[in-house]
Amino acid sequence: MPTTVLDSRALNRATLARQHLLHRSAQSVPAAVAHLCGLQAQEPQEPFIGLWSRLAGFAPGQLDAALTGRTVVRTHLMRRTVHLVTADDALAWRARHDAMLRQRVLGTYRRELADVDLDEVAAAGRAILADGRPRTMAELVRALEDRWPGPPRRALGELLVAGLVPMAQLPPRGLWQQKAGVRNLPLTTWLARDVDPLPAEEGDPVGQQLLRRYLAAYGPAASADLRAWCGLAGLPAAVKAVREELVVFRDERGRELLDLPDAPRPDPDTPAPVRFLPAFDNAVLGYHDRSRIIDAPHLGLSVEGHRMVLVDGRTTATWSVRDRRLRISPLRPLTGPEREAVHAEARALVDFLDEGVEHVQLDAEM
Repeated sequence: MPTTVLDSRALNRATLARQHLLHRSAQSVPAAVAHLCGLQAQEPQEPFIGLWSRLAGFAPGQLDAALTGRTVVRTHLMRRTVHLVTADDALAWRARHDAMLRQRVLGTYRRELADVDLDEVAAAGRAILADGRPRTMAELVRALEDRWPGPPRRALGELLVAGLVPMAQLPPRGLWQQKAGVRNLPLTTWLARDVDPLPAEEGDPVGQQLLRRYLAAYGPAASADLRAWCGLAGLPAAVKAVREELVVFRDERGRELLDLPDAPRPDPDTPAPVRFLPAFDNAVLGYHDRSRIIDAPHLGLSVEGHRMVLVDGRTTATWSVRDRRLRISPLRPLTGPEREAVHAEARALVDFLDEGVEHVQLDAEM
């Protein structure tokens, strides 16, 4: 039988459903973070907006409680980017990401770190942190630089905190409306549990879990999308091992798309509500091919840190807050009903942000 072709609208609605952007979910914060396979969090306040757009009745204190209660943790993981992930996922997935994390740091500082023994740096870093006291990256570098005076401080610090020792970034970093620098502590100390070792079985068992979890939150998707999301090299052994469990589609370009058989794939005509997304949102950055949610002329917005507005499921405006004003800048003409819906969601967002915003400004279309 011929393989079913899913057009961009069908893929869009599937993404919205998986990402809790078609209907707000009643899940708890830890359950939502787990379902989403984490939230990108290098900008500490952005995950709050992402969860507000996805969860019914979300209050910032819920995420604060998950962070201080150590059920959710800030750590370098997918693509060497700071993510919010559950404690269970951080420990289960970290070893599978180790080689990628090291290689990405070395790829940035290859010349500067050429003569550095990675095992020695890791052992020295762990010895310093053995007293259980959180430290900034600068403090860690100061403790190491007499032994390794050659590398730039930034290179040595990033190698240690992002590439060699699995670290948690401790609260108050990442708490609601708080500004705090990064203080690092090994994951094993913060969570009082060991990082799971890589299983010895063939077929990449951890990669299989990553694949299934990714498809549950992002599918249908191509292997290139999976690779773009996690930063790992496509997980070919994992894909091969679970392929018989999956269903296969094609997109309009002919790419093979994999999916879980029973995952939601709504009717493409399902109405999609207006949603305000934070910077670097999963629904945009979780793919190599982002055409299901953003048009080609606007792809640059996805990596420039712009906050986006979805109208009919697609990136249709950017938004920002400045000088007590929430400003919305459309990327195409909006209909009257669309403008009303954007205004209504914006007013709800203003109430949530609680930043003294006095005006919602919807600019003329670009």
